[in-house]
Formats: sequence, C-alpha cells, structure tokens
Amino acid sequence: MNLPTPAVVAVRGAQRLPRFPLLLLCAAYILPGLFGRDPWRQADLSSFGFMASIAQGHAPWWQPAIGGVPAEGGPLPYWIGALAIKALPFADAAFAARLPFALILMLTLMLVWYSCFHLACTEAAQPVAFAFGGEAQSIDYARALSDGALLALMATLGLLQLGHETTPELLQLLASSLFLYGLAAAPFRPVKSRWAALVSLPVLAASGAPIVAMVLAAIGAWLCNRSRYAAARALVKWLLLAGLLATVSAWEFNAWAWRINTAAPVELSLRMMNLLAWFTWPAGPLAAWTIWRWRSHWQRRHILLPLVCALIPIVTSILMGGSDRALLLALPALALLAAFALPTLQRGFAAAIDWFSVFFFSAGALFFWVYYSSMQLGWPAVPLANLRRLATGFEPHFNALALFFAVLATLAWLALVRWRTARHQHALWKSLVLPAGGVALGWLLAMTLLLPPLDYARSNRPLVEQLQKTIPAHVDCIATPDQALSTSAALEFQGQWRVDGVHALAISPCSYALQSSQAQIPEGWEKIALVRRPTDRATGFAVLRRAR
Repeated sequence: MNLPTPAVVAVRGAQRLPRFPLLLLCAAYILPGLFGRDPWRQADLSSFGFMASIAQGHAPWWQPAIGGVPAEGGPLPYWIGALAIKALPFADAAFAARLPFALILMLTLMLVWYSCFHLACTEAAQPVAFAFGGEAQSIDYARALSDGALLALMATLGLLQLGHETTPELLQLLASSLFLYGLAAAPFRPVKSRWAALVSLPVLAASGAPIVAMVLAAIGAWLCNRSRYAAARALVKWLLLAGLLATVSAWEFNAWAWRINTAAPVELSLRMMNLLAWFTWPAGPLAAWTIWRWRSHWQRRHILLPLVCALIPIVTSILMGGSDRALLLALPALALLAAFALPTLQRGFAAAIDWFSVFFFSAGALFFWVYYSSMQLGWPAVPLANLRRLATGFEPHFNALALFFAVLATLAWLALVRWRTARHQHALWKSLVLPAGGVALGWLLAMTLLLPPLDYARSNRPLVEQLQKTIPAHVDCIATPDQALSTSAALEFQGQWRVDGVHALAISPCSYALQSSQAQIPEGWEKIALVRRPTDRATGFAVLRRAR
C-alpha cells in the first residue's frame, strides 16, 4: 500500500539554486582559515605535529609520533598531510598540510548533494501528484532538495571549526559521506556504489574508526537486503567484502584504539542534550521534524537510510562520553534528513528561521566589526582593552587584503538579506539560505577581521617564542613527560627542538625539560624560568635545567 507523502511541491517550488552564487558560498565557507594562521592547540596542532614529524623524518611513516609518543588510530590521515608537506616544500608546512583537508571538506559537501539527489529520486520520496498537474518534476524536485541538504550541512554549527582542521575526523567524515552516497546511489549507479563501499569503509577503518566501519557494513547490508531495488540488493556482498577489507585495514594500519569513556548517566545525558542542541543546529531540529512528518514512511530508504547512518555516530558519541568528534560523522546524514523537512515546513516556521538568522548573524557581524574598529582605530576602546587583558601581549596589525574580503562578505550578506526579505521566494531551499550564508559570513569575518587575536590566543607560537629566550637553540633535547601532544608538537616543529615525551624526568637523557608550574621539581633538576601562554592566568610551564 502506497501512502500519500507529506510533500506538496508545485513546479515553482522546485527551482535550483543558481550555481554561481552557490559556488561562491561554498568558497566563502571552505577557503577562510586556509591561509595565514598557525595550527591551533589541541587536536589541530597535534595532528599537524604527526604530519610534520613524518615529513621531516623525525618519525617513521608506519608509526607517526611526536617526541616518541605514537599516534592513536591509523596513520592514513597523517600520510595525507605529510605527502602534501613534501609535495610543496616551498610553501608553509601548515598551509600545505591544510590543503588536502580543504579538498576533503569540498568533497564531503559534494557527496551530500549527490546522496540527497539519489534519495529524492526514489518513488517513495516523490511529492504528491496534483489532480490537474502542476506538481514538481522528479529531477527538479531532487535538485532543489539536494541544494537544501548542502545548505543544511554548511549551516550546521558543529561542522564549522572541526571541518576546518587537519584531523583524522575530517577524513572519517569524508569516508562516512562516501558510504552514505554508495547506499543512496545503489538503485541508480550500481558500479559507483560498489566502488564507494569498497573505498569508504577501509578508509574509515584506517582513519581511526574501525568499529564504526564494521557496524556500517553490517547495517548497510541489512538495509540493502530489504530494499525493493534489485541493484541495491546486489550491493550486499560488496558491503560485506568492504567490511572484511575494513577489518584487514584496521589490523594492518594498527588502527585499533580503546576510546570508550563511561560517565555518570545524569552527567552524560545533560552533556549529550547540550551537545545535540548546538552542535547539530539547524540540521538536527529539521531532521527531527522530518522523522515526525514522514513517520508513516519511516521504513522507506530516503528516511531509514540517513536515520540509521545518523544514529550510529550518535550512539558512538554517547559511548565515548559525549564526544563531539564522534558526533561529527552524523552531520551528513542529519543534513539529508533536514532536506526532506523542507517540503513540509509551514510558512510561519520558515519565516521564523529567516528572521532569527537575520538578527543573529547580523548582530554577530556587527560584533566583529566593532572589535575590528577598536583594534585599528582605537574606538571604542573597551574591546581592545578586553583583548589585551585576555591575551597578554597582543598588539593588532593591519591587513588590507583581509579587510577587502571582509567588506565584500558583509556587502554580500546585506544583498542576500535584501534578496530573501524583499520578495516571496517559493524555492524549497529558501529557508536555509540565510542560516548557511550567515555561518559562512561569521567564519569569514572571524578568519579575516579577528584572525590576529584568535591566532595569537589559540596558537602555541607565543609560548615557543618565550621559550626561545630561555632555552638555547642547539640543546640535545627537551623532556616533556605528561605534557599535551600539541605542546610537544609546537616545540618540535615551531621551536625546532628535539623532544622526548616518553621518558620520565628521572631517566630522560635531555638537559632541559618542560613541566606544569604546579608540579614538584624532581631531584636533579632546577627551575630557571616560568612561562605562560597569553591566555593562561593561574597555570603555566616551569622550564627546568638539569642541575650541574
């Protein structure tokens, strides 16, 4: 029995988003942050440290390490960055390593578009046929929904920072998106679907998520086995083969790592609710609306497939104690679900999204410009004083090119707001244009107007510059036991010191050491300096020298 779908779409609602503005929007989202900044602390800097250690010969290709501390998970993501560094010796190493990951983000956006297109082309996803004609045509409808899925993913807050880092999770995101594409395109592109399955799951396993890869293989085989499409059912054996290859890949790449993190149920529940609320906005709420409005069709492939592919990373995130990086893999599937909410949205709800986006992102842009004015003109004085208080030693500098792109982005935002609010638009994707444009605007302004203070506060370069005043350039090595990998990576790459992060101070061969300022100075060492990052207040690092 074929139940009527909740999607009621006329021909005028299935308009494509013009390609040139869409490409400009994607460029404004992907390119900022690619140039003119250091790797930032924690995962971004430590991942870059593994890449640089391979490229510079400090660690073997098969076992990336920083100061002798090996990386968890598979080495494949670090190989990509290391190959880029070696291929571009004339470029800044951080920029070179970031280039392939920008390409990965672009490919992820493309795969989400094509996944939604194929799902929307299935019979069960089609809009209601009108008695006298005039309903949207299948291909036009699928293209409009695909534009909406792409905008939904770009508008998602959780992708904003993590999607612009050089971390294994971004390669995992690409692999999971490729797997999703393989299942979605199975009825229409059987050969491409097989290759997508055979590539995606081994890459996912070699990037540090082998269990997720094997679960996806099993769930994908189950979904395809129950499909009405013969081509989809034929994909089952390829998915099982891909699962086997993922197991072999994880074994050969030594990608197994125990990351289960148990937490108190109440604490974990509150953390997950908070994480889901902001990390998946606005795709998450729209996906929930899709599940409700299409509840009588939930077993159809255009709902069940992305729903299952979203639930697996959500469960993984829960098992890892509320990890945002595990939840990142759910975003492509949530964007697909969000796209199918667009034909069912009421006009009042769509208008609320528009006006919220206008006020929220316009206020954010004004905030960025006020701080920029304070840094460059000294007026108003309070923002600059706050920056200097939060990041000790920061002094602003002028960049004409950054100002040029910031002005262009702001003018484009004003034009977009005027276009969206000046007349009634019927296209399905209209409700997501302002959220996606606002996120791109905020990221571009942050990476142009506020990049100097952000880079100063988030980079470890100011810390290294302080250490260079205390530690000679040609010491044998610096011991960094129990320090964050990002700190060791900064010493090794930016400071050009050899680092020993493995041995305790009592047995380390190094003549200098770095430890927490609150730790007790061990016997045989003397404290010669105390250094802090610009944003540190209570804590810092004690520079130790072996007692003579």
